Amino acid sequence: MKHSKHRHLETKVFGPDDRQKLQYRLQYWRFKGQRIVFTNGCFDLLHAGHVDYLARAADLGKVLIVGLNTDDSVRRIKGEKRPVNGQNARAIMLAALSFVDAVVLFDEDTPENIVQIILPDVLVKGDDYLPEDIAGAGTVRQHGGQVLSIPLLEGFSSSGLIKKIKQL
Repeated sequence: MKHSKHRHLETKVFGPDDRQKLQYRLQYWRFKGQRIVFTNGCFDLLHAGHVDYLARAADLGKVLIVGLNTDDSVRRIKGEKRPVNGQNARAIMLAALSFVDAVVLFDEDTPENIVQIILPDVLVKGDDYLPEDIAGAGTVRQHGGQVLSIPLLEGFSSSGLIKKIKQL
């Protein structure tokens, strides 16, 4: 039997087959007038840089939705040896962050399609992206939303962490 807190975390995770449940949740948040922020990534090895970035993203609105690349998507983007952690583990770790309201898995290489479904008020990525290069930027702007790049905490990356672990 799963611990009750764990079930709560699972209610925050939406797989590719849960788009209808996601739509209901989005309708609820919009009905409540809540500003929806969306960001995305692989979040393979959750580290302080990720937590800082996600907390900054959450500060831009009332609801933070994190798009999460599936394992297949991560392999296409990062190579056959990635991800280190599977999509279910990565999703639960993100859902455990109090300021993350939903984790939405997507199988494409970019979150363009999921951005079209969510239509966030704010689309955000780290400052390693220019706002105009963020997937879904055109869609969000067309619907009156903002597209922002926010500063990343220096010295943290999953790739750097993996390299460090290999040296042990």
